[in-house]
Amino acid sequence: MSARTGIKGGKFLVVGRVGMDLSPTNRAQTEQATDMFVAMGGSSANIAAGLVKLGLSADLVTCVSDDAVGRYCLNQLDAYGVGRNHVRTISGEERTSLAVYETRVEDHQSVIYRNNAADFQMSLPDVENIDYSQFTALITAGTVFAAEPSRTATFRAFELAKNAGLPIIFDVDYRPYSWPSPQVAADVLSRAAALSDVIVGNDEEFGFMAGGMDKGRAKARDLAQTTTEIVVYKMGQHGAVTYTQTEEIPTGIFPANAVKPTGAGDSFMAGFMAALADDQDLKTAILHGSACASIVVAKPGCAPAMPNTAELKTFLNDHPGPTAGPTM
Repeated sequence: MSARTGIKGGKFLVVGRVGMDLSPTNRAQTEQATDMFVAMGGSSANIAAGLVKLGLSADLVTCVSDDAVGRYCLNQLDAYGVGRNHVRTISGEERTSLAVYETRVEDHQSVIYRNNAADFQMSLPDVENIDYSQFTALITAGTVFAAEPSRTATFRAFELAKNAGLPIIFDVDYRPYSWPSPQVAADVLSRAAALSDVIVGNDEEFGFMAGGMDKGRAKARDLAQTTTEIVVYKMGQHGAVTYTQTEEIPTGIFPANAVKPTGAGDSFMAGFMAALADDQDLKTAILHGSACASIVVAKPGCAPAMPNTAELKTFLNDHPGPTAGPTM
């Protein structure tokens, strides 16, 4: 099935991590914190929560540690309505990821604890025991490929999903601290991109895969002409250019009073997918994703800040509109 057809089905299998986020309250620096705001985090879990808030179905595939933090994540998935039949609890020294990040833009600090991460223990049986016919699309973020056995398991999930007719939606989401080397990351992420039907990434990520910032846009365009149905090339405050085999669509952003830089990409993906599932045209879908990103950066937390359908509609009705897109 085409990417658009699978997305319209609205039943997403989301592969990747769930974790716990801690943020100092009152926009304090971490070293000055006296209170913390706690929330569910992890790129894939955030995307899944955003999809559910926007009226779609999402099930997560990952591993969590058999401890209080892992159980917190399971409880949060339940609270957001994200399916967790494919979330495996593991015993051992591996631990569920923990992120400490500040609700501030100026001098923002994030500290990510992913040493010996539990989600990297996702293995072949975890993805081979899934009935892919129950879903209509697969989404993942690039961090799943950073270590084994998660890397091999995710490539296997791609294969099984494609065999079942599911499109692959890939958020490049390059996090250097997770990878053994830039060379490995560039090779593996490029392999994943070549297998994907929809790719979302920023200019730095495409440039990284292409071997230079000046080559990133050509890389995005080439993927759209060869192996990928939709490629979204994000350019931060300058907006985005979306490539298909026949179109190049520039779009702007919705300016926001940001309180933090985190969560925008996850919310963008959820809003983009939800609009496509609602049969919106491609430009409108990108703008819905951009609106969701603006909503999230203006609030504390990531998963808690994801808008529901009514909140997104209100934002789109009340906001004066997006900026002009980048020049072509």
